[in-house]
Amino acid sequence: MVPAREQRPANAIPLLEHAIRLARDGDSHLSTRHWTAAVLAQARAAAGDFAGCEAALETAEHVRRLNHPHNGGWLRFDGARLAEDRAACYVRQRRSDLAEPILTALLRDHQSGRRRGITLVDLATVGAIRRDPLRVVTHATAALDHARHTGSGVVVRKLRDLRPHLNSMRADPHICRLQEGIAELTVASA
Repeated sequence: MVPAREQRPANAIPLLEHAIRLARDGDSHLSTRHWTAAVLAQARAAAGDFAGCEAALETAEHVRRLNHPHNGGWLRFDGARLAEDRAACYVRQRRSDLAEPILTALLRDHQSGRRRGITLVDLATVGAIRRDPLRVVTHATAALDHARHTGSGVVVRKLRDLRPHLNSMRADPHICRLQEGIAELTVASA
């Protein structure tokens, strides 16, 4: 799984597929194969494989059929974050039409902690994909505030990763201020 973390998702896919095969031979009452499928979906999304991503997400969804998906073990994957995983895959594939309804529903569910911040950044990315500065500024500013209050390094990293998506709108003064805010937060949290 190291290649996926090093921004080489195509190199991670064979390793993840092998992990899924191994998990199929393991305890069928545990969520290992479903969690591995969710990780594979992210790698396939990053590699631009929409069909493969969808197939992996569907496999991951089967975790909901388990009575006790993690039985107190080290892996606590129960499918509670699958909507977020699915939306993140769609954002990564620049499928704002599929991501936005999921992300909007997640916000309505009153997420807490870093999960809310991640959703806000993903919605800002959807705005950037659509070249809608108002959406970008609205959601990214809320994510900035959230990151300042929670100190979540994950949200700060996601905001930093948002910055390249904003380059096409940098003539907008609100986007410029937003980029400055992200830069300041990134420096402050380093």
